[in-house]
Amino acid sequence: MGDAEPSGSGMRRLALLWSATALSCAAGLLLPESAFGQTIADLAPDIAPDTQMLLEADTLIYDNNDDTVSASGRVKIDYGGNRLVADQVIYDRRSRRLIARGNVQVVDPRGTTAYADEVDVTDDFADGFLNALRVETVDKTYFASESAERRGGILTTFNNGVYTACEPCEEKPDKAPVWRVKAKRIIWNSRAKTVRFENAGFEFLGVPLGIWPAFEIADPTVKRKSGFLFPGVRYKSELGFGLAIPYYIALSPTYDLTLTGTGYTNQGFLAEAEWRQRFNHGEYSIRLAGISQADPGEFDQNTVDSGPEGDPNRLRGMMGTTGRFAINSRWDFGWDVLVQSDKNFSDTYDIQDYSDRVYRSSIYLTGLDDRNFFDLRAMHFQVQEEVLDDHPDARNDKQPWVLPSFDYSRTADQPVFGGELNVDVNARALSRSSLDAFPLADPLNVRGIEGTSSRLTAEAEWKRSMTTEGGLVVMPLLAFQADTTSVDASAASLAAIDSMASNLGVVSDIRSAYHRFMAAAGLELRFPVLFSSVSSSHILEPMAQVFVRPDESYVGTLDVPNEDAQSFVFDATTLFERDKFSGYDRIEGGTRANIGFRYSAAYDNGWTANGLLGQSYHLAGTNSFAAPDRVNAGASSGLETDTSDFVGLFGIGSPLGFSGSVSARLDERTLETRRAELKAGYTSDRLSVSAKYAFIQAQPLYSFETDRQELSLGASTRFHENWRVFGSGTYDLEKNLLLKDAIGLAYDDECFTYIMTLSESRDRDSRETSRTIGFNLSFRTLGDVGGDTAGL
Repeated sequence: MGDAEPSGSGMRRLALLWSATALSCAAGLLLPESAFGQTIADLAPDIAPDTQMLLEADTLIYDNNDDTVSASGRVKIDYGGNRLVADQVIYDRRSRRLIARGNVQVVDPRGTTAYADEVDVTDDFADGFLNALRVETVDKTYFASESAERRGGILTTFNNGVYTACEPCEEKPDKAPVWRVKAKRIIWNSRAKTVRFENAGFEFLGVPLGIWPAFEIADPTVKRKSGFLFPGVRYKSELGFGLAIPYYIALSPTYDLTLTGTGYTNQGFLAEAEWRQRFNHGEYSIRLAGISQADPGEFDQNTVDSGPEGDPNRLRGMMGTTGRFAINSRWDFGWDVLVQSDKNFSDTYDIQDYSDRVYRSSIYLTGLDDRNFFDLRAMHFQVQEEVLDDHPDARNDKQPWVLPSFDYSRTADQPVFGGELNVDVNARALSRSSLDAFPLADPLNVRGIEGTSSRLTAEAEWKRSMTTEGGLVVMPLLAFQADTTSVDASAASLAAIDSMASNLGVVSDIRSAYHRFMAAAGLELRFPVLFSSVSSSHILEPMAQVFVRPDESYVGTLDVPNEDAQSFVFDATTLFERDKFSGYDRIEGGTRANIGFRYSAAYDNGWTANGLLGQSYHLAGTNSFAAPDRVNAGASSGLETDTSDFVGLFGIGSPLGFSGSVSARLDERTLETRRAELKAGYTSDRLSVSAKYAFIQAQPLYSFETDRQELSLGASTRFHENWRVFGSGTYDLEKNLLLKDAIGLAYDDECFTYIMTLSESRDRDSRETSRTIGFNLSFRTLGDVGGDTAGL
């Protein structure tokens, strides 16, 4: 019979050593890295030498004959943030083995929990055996095996193991998860940071879907590990079916390379490579792609993808690069550049990050400090289109190079004469190799000249807000703008401008340089009035502005280029703008007044409402919006008459999930609708519905010869906790044509998502239909499988 020693300093020291060893051994073996944390050898050194250990048990026995120490009865050991719980723990000093039995549970400082029926491990953590192991990690991944064995401190083998990222069903714990991987043996290599599955099978909804003799993945806790990534499936009628297989190479902690090969049944092998590198203060990436098209004839004839007749487009490729670096806390430098063999390659082959229909390449330097902003960049716009450059609808060759574009804004830190002073500087230099005119033969507008143009603009604005005792808000304003423009246009451009001037009956006196000045003095008055009732509050705010300024320089001629103020919309959101043009190339001149009412309401039941209604009046001088420019930006805008159209908007919101808004521009005499937009939506836990109607009256001088009317609808409903169905459509009411429609089905839970979509799109003119099928399967921690099909 052994001797029992209930107390004594020697026993306390031995118990402390034994308990710390027990916990370290158990934690090290039970919590390996993949579900699994850090290497076992790293566990003990992470615990500070002076860390206190807490041991709790019903009985603690030291057996001198067998040289063992044992604890039994609700054993709990806390040491260095690790916790061990078991029915019994025995440490054999002769064999230097530790055995924990009965409801063994180990929790590490990160919260990863391991369960086992029995643990038998050496005290150097190198070798051991476990029965009925189950591990739950803090990121909700789960691992279980009938038994586990560790050899040499490196290899841990789990026998008859199961891995999943799906939470067990609380009501039916034995129910199979949505997906899981079963394997005869799972071997974790703590040195190579890999997990190897042997005789493995993948189950989905309890149904075996595939069996692999062996496969290997990176330890899920490893952020960067070389190896194959999940394949992708692609389809496009001209390309055929494609299988993409990516291979990731982790070259260092700061840079990596991904190689992807995609085999298409129609066009052959597409090779892609992406290099990424990260630094302390920035990062950059380079993407390359190329293909030798096996059958360009699969594309429509005489397009960029197929090549001109008799000259098939076979060798195609691209290079794209992005980067951003923080020079310091205020300054950033970066770039985003696309170069390709032809203008439609990246769109045709859906190259990741470079397939936008209109792609903007740029190199930039930006600075931001409190209320000051600096931006310098060079840009080039690329239109990825199918038509060849000599096609009348081709747009890519008409896009300019912007070398450079410059913006600077500074707001004074201290008040100036009691008000706010802001200074803006803008500059641009454009170069275009082809004339952009519509129509080309007898143009009604010239969107861009063949040649170069540049402009430098400086603007200062001062304003001060004051409130009288009666609540009237008064804000005087002073502004001054000056700019200089230089132009070098080709003969074809000059001829197009002269032709347009003749069509419009205006003057065209093209010079090489222009200088403009504009001074403005303004006054704004607002008088917000609050109305309150028992259950609501309302604010009605009459508002009036007047701006006095001379006529716009060169107004009524086609002399000055308009590159950045071509897009123009007059509505309630722009009613109270001092200069309603969207860019610096046009300057609003003449004396103008803006008058309107703002309204807002809030109800105790959670409903809200807001609205605005107003009108603008040209009082003196030449109306800039009635005077043509090279794109007729003010034509049919609602501001071309001395009394503008009425503009307004009204919106409501509710705590029930419903919202709606209406905005419109109405003729000032007949109240005929010139422009309108209606929106409505409803959102709840299970249902989401949206609707939008848009109407824009014809603007012939602005290149829109007919009315435009569209109706868009969208809806999504969750008919089950994890299932939802959704759909959308856009209908052209003028052409009686369903432009786009889509329907989809989706499933999502904590470990798996599935999306299937069916969509159609139709060309407005040819009414040709293109159909698309898309799907995506996402298994959390394993990866995604998906693809798109188009042109069916």
